[in-house]
Amino acid sequence: MPRVKFYSLWLALICIIVFVIQQFVSGFNDLFILDNSHYIQIWRYLSAVFLHASLVHLLYNLFALVLFGLILEKVIGSNRFLLVFFVSGILANIVSISFYPFSLGASGSIMGVIGALAIVKPFMTIWAFGMIMPMSVAAVFWIVGDVIGIFVPDNVGHIAHLSGVAFGIFFGIIFRTGHEVRRKRHMVEVPEHILRRWETLYMGGN
Repeated sequence: MPRVKFYSLWLALICIIVFVIQQFVSGFNDLFILDNSHYIQIWRYLSAVFLHASLVHLLYNLFALVLFGLILEKVIGSNRFLLVFFVSGILANIVSISFYPFSLGASGSIMGVIGALAIVKPFMTIWAFGMIMPMSVAAVFWIVGDVIGIFVPDNVGHIAHLSGVAFGIFFGIIFRTGHEVRRKRHMVEVPEHILRRWETLYMGGN
């Protein structure tokens, strides 16, 4: 079992601290948000991940980050979890800024975590949409909701969400495939002559 360093909790704490600073430091958002006028300032693709537009936005992301982040971190390890979180978030921002005037929030990163978890633990049951369902089914519902949201203006970066989950699914496939390969390598192959002997002794084979 991979060693868990609880990076998901540290990331949640960073989001909280940054949100508090946003409320009290004038001009803070302008320095770190990703928008069309500052897209060449590459640090903004990362810093924008930790900014949030409202307390509700922050709380939703914190809940998903702590819940799904801890589970994914336990399954694939802390370092790989960080890889999913940051790469999904940064790439989601790169895609998002092509469609929206600005981008902020950890939603792209968190959807990447959800996408990866839906692949590596597809039958894990969670409570979502008022019912118990497999993680993979819940992920499909979230994806469908974001696809519909693209055509219903609501100030939510649905394209960023979809980008994040797509990158997360990609990582999930890589991690799941690698796990299957390692598992097969550790399987003990029984020589054919031993199998024949077992058949003769215990199964009545000739």
